[in-house]
Amino acid sequence: MSSNDAERRRSARLHIQIPIFVRGVDAYGDDFLDLCRTLTISAQGACLVIPRSVRANEMLQLTIPAPPPAASGLIPAETPPMQARVKNLQPAGDVHVVGVEFLRPLD
Repeated sequence: MSSNDAERRRSARLHIQIPIFVRGVDAYGDDFLDLCRTLTISAQGACLVIPRSVRANEMLQLTIPAPPPAASGLIPAETPPMQARVKNLQPAGDVHVVGVEFLRPLD
């Protein structure tokens, strides 16, 4: 990556693999819910590895799986799903690498 690319980024990318549920409509028009993983994530978006083809500009719903909440009630029961738009995609063998942009940046 050139220094110009780094300057254009709104936030740093973290190279971390996080399991994530991805819900959406695939390139064939079928609804799906798959357990996938991130390759990178930032406040504005993520790079995902998913087992199916999706269309550019398709909306996806992302949810990070979590164990059952503690009985104390101090921890929220669940994190609400994140809405993301497919910005780019590339086949990689039997999976697809998909770049998404969050509709609302993470804070």
